[in-house]
Amino acid sequence: MKAVIFEKHGGAEVLQYADVADPQIKANEVLVEVRACALNHLDVWARRGMPGIEIPLPHILGNDIAGVVREAGELVTWVNEGDEVMLHPGTSCGHCIECLRGLDNLCAEYDILGYRRDGGYAQLVAAPGVNVIPKPKNLSWEEAAALPLVTVTAWHMLVTRAQVQPGEDVLIHAAGSGVGSLGIQVAKLRGARVIATAGSDEKLQKARELGADEVINYTNKDWHKEVKKLTDRQGVDVVFEHTGAETWPGSIASLKKNGRLVTCGATSGFDAHTDIRQLFYRHLTFLGSFMGSKAEMLDAMKFIERGQIRAVIDQTLPLYEAERAHELMEDRAQFGKLVLVPSSD
Repeated sequence: MKAVIFEKHGGAEVLQYADVADPQIKANEVLVEVRACALNHLDVWARRGMPGIEIPLPHILGNDIAGVVREAGELVTWVNEGDEVMLHPGTSCGHCIECLRGLDNLCAEYDILGYRRDGGYAQLVAAPGVNVIPKPKNLSWEEAAALPLVTVTAWHMLVTRAQVQPGEDVLIHAAGSGVGSLGIQVAKLRGARVIATAGSDEKLQKARELGADEVINYTNKDWHKEVKKLTDRQGVDVVFEHTGAETWPGSIASLKKNGRLVTCGATSGFDAHTDIRQLFYRHLTFLGSFMGSKAEMLDAMKFIERGQIRAVIDQTLPLYEAERAHELMEDRAQFGKLVLVPSSD
């Protein structure tokens, strides 16, 4: 099959479009013909290499996958050849206490398709049968691929961890990112007033079109003061943080007393300054958030099927242009998701 691989860590230039062997499935897995695969920042981090994380090489990236089932293992009795599916990106052991509690994203063996196991930058991918989600008929392949990882992440952050309530003010950072564009939608579903940040007027306008009530350009160093102005000097109830060191101090300053900051990432750096006095004096709560469970993804799917959560796609590129797609992501040139589509040859 055709796939995009890398044999060493480095810049986007290490990505190679190559012929590789078809994946072989286990009894509890499915083989899926990939029709579309969306990019995530995790692809960039894995390609560059991360301290303490060993990724078997050569490696195939790709966490967000939609396609058609070609083959189901003998233990996968609920999936049939020809089924149109999306794949939940998180994999787990299925039998530890966390998995049995429905907290599979906290499993000690938790992994993500395309992270330390081969993913969807290919014509075929092997995945656990329990990760199969029927693709809603109203979604295109590109839309189906663009949704899973960012949807389950935003849902876990805002619904499960921060428990956003109707009428609350929520600050969503980097509205142009995949997870930011979904964060706006989930917060609005919860009845919140959304203040969104982005780095250009064009992206701010698109954030409004997604449902943001107020927008702020974060290239202004005093952006957090704008948050205070928009909240009668009170600050927001919840900050949806995933950019890291660059916005961290301002995010803390943007919170009202008893406010909650929920974070799932650190794209601008992980070594951020925290004035601990702010934490205890203003009674703040910091919440870590990592991916989300399969059950949460299924909860979110109800709103996807109704059209209340929609995919935000910047552009679609052929699989062999993966290097270009990575360059666009690293340049923050997109609003929403970049999607790769394999050829059929």
